[in-house]
Amino acid sequence: MNVTQDLSFISLIANASVLVQLVMLLLLSASVISWTYIFRKMFAIRSARVQTEEFERVFWSGGNLAALYQDALSNRRKAGGSGGALERIFQAGMGEFNKAKASVTARGGAVDSGALLDGARRAMRAAYQREMDALESHLAFLASVGSVSPYVGLFGTVWGIMNAFRGLANVQQATLAAVAPGIAEALIATAIGLFAAIPAVVAFNRYSHDIDRLAIRFESFIEEFSNILQRQAR
Repeated sequence: MNVTQDLSFISLIANASVLVQLVMLLLLSASVISWTYIFRKMFAIRSARVQTEEFERVFWSGGNLAALYQDALSNRRKAGGSGGALERIFQAGMGEFNKAKASVTARGGAVDSGALLDGARRAMRAAYQREMDALESHLAFLASVGSVSPYVGLFGTVWGIMNAFRGLANVQQATLAAVAPGIAEALIATAIGLFAAIPAVVAFNRYSHDIDRLAIRFESFIEEFSNILQRQAR
């Protein structure tokens, strides 16, 4: 019973050296932050996918672009600026197209369809970059945790095992019972490092794939909408 008591996780962590405890605390903190970002990113990507599908359905239903643009402005004001990503890209392109066309008409000059289209494309590209930056936020942290945590845990393990073997110098007879607690408390650091790294790596790979698919849909929409604007500019 005493051996079981000594080798419990709580007692092993409590009896570990200060450096190993600091390593464990660092890894646990990284794990908590990672799980926070994992859940937040899961909801954000799911919301972006649903909003993109809804806007594509409305856009390709054949409605009037001017009415759709006014609805997008209204929805964005009602939502406090939290409309869908694809809707914001459309709003940026359509808004720039309308402003440039109105400016040319007010001056009484000839409409340059190429200039109108270039301005709309630049506005949509800028909006696209903002949306991608928002979707990819915190992914670098997950990648860092996934790649660094095992090595940080290994550092704690090596330090703990080194202290365990140094402690054997004061023991008359080296037995497994004497060295087991020190090695066990050192190995916990590696276990915590893997606990922090594995979910972060899985989430990073999954979310990167989902964001890449959304990026393809955004880019395809920009090209298709540019063709529509080009026909309207003639």
